[in-house]
Amino acid sequence: MTTKPVTPLPKYGAIIRFPDAPPEEMTAYHHVNFPGYPGSLSLHFGNPETTVILSEVAAALMPTRDRRGVRYPDLLVAFNANPAAIIPRNGYLIPEQGKPPDFVLEVASESTGDIDEDEKRRDYAGMGVSEYWRFDHTGGDFHSVPLAGDRLVGEEYQPIAITKIDDEHYRGHSDALNLDICWEYGELRLYDPLAQRYLPNFQEKDEQLRAAETQRDTAEARANTEREARIRAEARIRELEAQLHQQQSPDPPETP
Repeated sequence: MTTKPVTPLPKYGAIIRFPDAPPEEMTAYHHVNFPGYPGSLSLHFGNPETTVILSEVAAALMPTRDRRGVRYPDLLVAFNANPAAIIPRNGYLIPEQGKPPDFVLEVASESTGDIDEDEKRRDYAGMGVSEYWRFDHTGGDFHSVPLAGDRLVGEEYQPIAITKIDDEHYRGHSDALNLDICWEYGELRLYDPLAQRYLPNFQEKDEQLRAAETQRDTAEARANTEREARIRAEARIRELEAQLHQQQSPDPPETP
């Protein structure tokens, strides 16, 4: 993996904010944001002070108030970066961050499918993005394949090997994230090969929370039952001890 050198940004008097992303089809929402992958990745990687994870936020080599030279990747990850600079800039300005993004993913749509495979591929290589991935939930109607990834070698992208397990399962390994990028039944999944588990989506997180709550409630109910049984047992012991003490006490002498 090659990191492209970045020329430091000259100091400007006022911060030039990138424009917001143009309205597009909601493929990023359905396959990246609604499943909650930015949050899952943030929890997985930690280090929020130096890790940038964005969706549909500007990325560019130069500051601009229009969209020339700007891309809005559906998912962007950068390590050893400066998250605090994102909000005032409204985007990821590569010279300001001191490095290109480590990982970018685009989700196919009818209007952007060809652009993802051609123009964006050239642009991200020019920006020095270490890995560029493409995900087509349709299985290849908008992109040429369901899942594809490229790794920057020198100034050019080289394809990342994608394994087809069957017609409903494809995966490739991202060295940048040390995660497997998976296409499963038309859904994007992220798999941690070291922990041998998927990064949970929102539904799975909710199920895990509910299961944890049920387990906690069950444990509390069991503890309450055991405590009540112990209280009853202790009360019964005291009652029996009192009866035994009464039986063992000598009768008072009769008065003449």
